[in-house]
Formats: sequence, structure tokens, C-alpha cells
Amino acid sequence: MASTGVCLVFLAMSATISLVLGTPPYWSHPPTCYSKALDMGRDISARVADIKNDPETSYCADHMPYLYFDVHNACVMETMRSFMTMVDRMRQQRCGFTLRVRELRSKLGQLYMIIERRCHGDLVFTIDDCAALVRG
Repeated sequence: MASTGVCLVFLAMSATISLVLGTPPYWSHPPTCYSKALDMGRDISARVADIKNDPETSYCADHMPYLYFDVHNACVMETMRSFMTMVDRMRQQRCGFTLRVRELRSKLGQLYMIIERRCHGDLVFTIDDCAALVRG
């Protein structure tokens, strides 16, 4: 009985500390499909910017636009498909085989599958502006 009381006190203290420090408790909910798509979209946008600015890959990525993922945009799937094709065509040049480019292609494929299969019906498309997803 005493061990149960100690466990309850520990849980109460850890929850209070988490709230005070602003960190979520260890039993918080797993990410939703929506939050996963948002996080991966931000990561992919940052990776594209890195590839365009990296001296090792910039010469073959200069034709690629900067990518801005908005999961509320109805054009997001079409834009991802065309961007994956652009990344695949980078393999014709040496920089297409660098680790950063391969990781970008992998992340694009993962996000595409997540949105297409797992998030189907969970995402609400409020915008239909394909030009807003790519920036020159």
C-alpha cells in the first residue's frame, strides 16, 4: 500500500514539474497525422533550402524552386510528385547521389505516402493555389 502512495506522489510531482517547465509529460499523446505532416513538411522545406545553398549540390539544384509545404493546399500532392521527379532527374548528375539528395528523396516519398494513405480524409484542403507551394 505504501508503494502505491509513493508512485502516486511521483506521478503528481513529475506532472507538476512538467507543467512548470513547459515540457509535455512523458505520457502525452502521440503525434497526429496532421502534426506529422506539418513537421515533415517543415523538415523537407529546410532540406531543399540546404541543398540549394550547399556548394556541393547547388550547381544541379539551381533550377529547382524553394519548396513551401502547406498541407491545406489542394495542390500539395501534385507538387510533391513533380518535385520527386525533379529530384530523381538530379541522378543524371553527380550531386544526385549525395547523402543530402538521397535523404530528401526518401523524406519526400515518406511524406507522400503518409498524406496519401494514412491522412486520407484527415486533412482539409482550404486553398487551391499551386504557385503558393513553390518559390523561385
